Amino acid sequence: MKIQDLLTDEELAEVTSKNNWLGFNKVLFDWTIIISTFILVGAYPSVVTILLGIMVLGARQLGLGVVVHETGHRTLLSSAFWNNLTGTWLSGYWIFSDKETYMRGHLEHHKFAGTEQDPDLGNYRSYPINRTSLRRKFTRDLTGQVGWRRLKSIARAIGRIPTLKPHMRQYLLRCLGVNALMLGTLTLFGAPWLYLLWVVAFTTSHMLVVRIRQISEHAAVPDAFDADARKNTRTLYISWLERFLIAPHQVNYHLEHHMLASVPIYRLQHLHEILLKKGYYDDIEFQKGYFNLLRRVTFA
Repeated sequence: MKIQDLLTDEELAEVTSKNNWLGFNKVLFDWTIIISTFILVGAYPSVVTILLGIMVLGARQLGLGVVVHETGHRTLLSSAFWNNLTGTWLSGYWIFSDKETYMRGHLEHHKFAGTEQDPDLGNYRSYPINRTSLRRKFTRDLTGQVGWRRLKSIARAIGRIPTLKPHMRQYLLRCLGVNALMLGTLTLFGAPWLYLLWVVAFTTSHMLVVRIRQISEHAAVPDAFDADARKNTRTLYISWLERFLIAPHQVNYHLEHHMLASVPIYRLQHLHEILLKKGYYDDIEFQKGYFNLLRRVTFA
């Protein structure tokens, strides 16, 4: 059954409506937290503030990635121009994420979710896994082993800039430009070392929260190869702290996103509540919290 058939015309119009303030507020929130983190760590440098800063920045980098995702679906803002600008200059370029390249693969994921052809299947197919294996994965994330491979990939692409296609060359130059701007700004304020927090967060805590998000969305679901999104995708109930540190911008409502990708991320919770009231989830168990989820997708 199509979700559109469960909703009235008014409900469908409501959950798919775009609100520029709500959309731009996501980006504004990310950058407010990023700038505040730099200010606080710079003013009160210590082992504790640096470690907390790295964790917060990694989560906000994921927040920027979520913005890229939303603008790729053209659901964040009503204007095509501002949607594209937000998904590039205000988010994607800072984390070396190319919206066009990302969306080519991501749309394939939407098309083939629940089948063997899903390009993201490798991220979750092996679950449930034993807890020792999961700890090894988290260790590789937090020690920068996974992030270092990502940095080397970026470095190789930069080394081939003269031979790249115009779009990729422009994308990489712009990524380098905005990151140079960040470094230059921090240098002007007498704290260039703070840029290392951005890089370290990108290669450690960012990789961790991305992995946790991937696990929560599709790992150890009731049936990864069922066409029904309720069986192959998960929505997770989380606390405000988990939203701040792991799953920004209501990205935890992933089931609703797969059922109706035209719904802006700031409307997904409302869609969830509508479907809940209509009884569409009567046979679905919604798990609470990432700690509880990780216990369920692993075994001793």
